[in-house]
Amino acid sequence: MITDNSRVRRTTELQSALVESGGSAVSKYIELNIGQPGFWPLIKYELGSIFLLPMPGAIGYLLRSKLFSRMFRSFGKRVVMGRNICVRHPARISVGSGTILDDYCTLDAKGKSIEDITLGEQVVIGRNTTLSCKGGFIQIGDNSNISANCMIVSESRLEIGNNVLIAGMTYIVAGGNHGTERTDVPIIQQPMVCKGGISIEDNCWIGANATILDGVTIGRDTIVGAGAVVTNDLPPFSIAVGTPARVVKTRK
Repeated sequence: MITDNSRVRRTTELQSALVESGGSAVSKYIELNIGQPGFWPLIKYELGSIFLLPMPGAIGYLLRSKLFSRMFRSFGKRVVMGRNICVRHPARISVGSGTILDDYCTLDAKGKSIEDITLGEQVVIGRNTTLSCKGGFIQIGDNSNISANCMIVSESRLEIGNNVLIAGMTYIVAGGNHGTERTDVPIIQQPMVCKGGISIEDNCWIGANATILDGVTIGRDTIVGAGAVVTNDLPPFSIAVGTPARVVKTRK
């Protein structure tokens, strides 16, 4: 049995950056939430978080769109930002025109990936839904609707096409697997395993409480039933149900 742990990271990459690295608590806060050094980005972020994100009513919507349009990588017209949204690394987030971000949703673009979170035009992100990058990227196409209480995480590549409907409580994770070969090292300390990311093509409908795991492509115009667990590719125009999901019918 291997017992030399000296070359094994004892925490995840994010934990290592925030806990084991040096620096003050303020510098770690900036690294986690803002992603840009300097006094002015910190001031803008803090003012927006303290005064504008909780502000109710039409004035709150107006002021949030005005302030955050200057903090995001790109920010389209007529974007609606609800109350108490959590935004991390806004300079790595692009939001298309007509998009709606409901109350309490999270856009977390931290990480070292060249790409970021990109939302197309007229996208709806439901209440309490989280989009989180941890070294990967998330792209969502035009007119797609992600309902409430969804968790969408990317540690590699996560692409959602146009006109995709994702019902509430859905869990989608690109990456997120740990190696398990060593028994002398806790799983959390073992290398990450990536199967190539996730693609959900145009016009799909993902039912409530579905789970989509890494390395999967869901072909266009496919329906995934409520509660299904997708572990393998699904061809276009399929209807798939079950755990693991299997094709029970074709729409063509």
